[in-house]
Amino acid sequence: MKDAVGRRRFLGMKNESYIAPGGWIWILVPAIVGMGGYYAAGVFGADSALRSWILWGGLGIAGFMLFFHRNPRRVPPPASDAVVAGADGWVRRIDYPRAAELGGREVVRISIFLSPFDVHVNRAPLAGRVSRLEYVPGKHFFTIQNAASEFNEHSRIWIATDGFEYLVKQIVGPFVRRVVYWLKQGEGVDKGEMIGMMRFGSRLDILLPRDAVEVSVKVGDRVRFMECRPLAKSVSFVIIEKR
Repeated sequence: MKDAVGRRRFLGMKNESYIAPGGWIWILVPAIVGMGGYYAAGVFGADSALRSWILWGGLGIAGFMLFFHRNPRRVPPPASDAVVAGADGWVRRIDYPRAAELGGREVVRISIFLSPFDVHVNRAPLAGRVSRLEYVPGKHFFTIQNAASEFNEHSRIWIATDGFEYLVKQIVGPFVRRVVYWLKQGEGVDKGEMIGMMRFGSRLDILLPRDAVEVSVKVGDRVRFMECRPLAKSVSFVIIEKR
């Protein structure tokens, strides 16, 4: 979708960027605080051990933030009918509820748990156009729990494809509790394009019509966005396989 790609290029949100949009502030602030604190502590006569703790503490946090906000390059799947994972992580649940958010339609819900060490950039599982965006306040269960899908604070992103509408839910846990999406209602997104980010330890739910997909993952599988191999079956779309 050219309009979406053009806007992200203007905002510096290209898929090729190695650091997620908005990540540099999280990286630079602790680094500056650590170096500034080291200097200030010296001015006020602090001993070298304390100054070292301040310096290396700040730089250590900055280093983790650099790692956390990484946005590695990935090779997109060659199959046009493949649904890519919206995030790196572990498949925690696959079930088939009726989703009120999609008109009571029976869906397949795939829940991906992200640890603090996973890539937290989120991507569109399929190309389409953003039909709705919504923020939902809620509780803050640990996102490794299935209850997080039902009750936790989250954002909802509805994307309409040529044949159906699907839903992506960015779910936060008990810490930091921050989700971001870089979208506007009505704009187009390409498959695998960056749509947002979650911090720090999160869960991504993808809900698609059950009759439109055939799942090729199981609970406990490790998945990565933008990497897949479709099953050789005559179905509308295929969810990514484990790596």
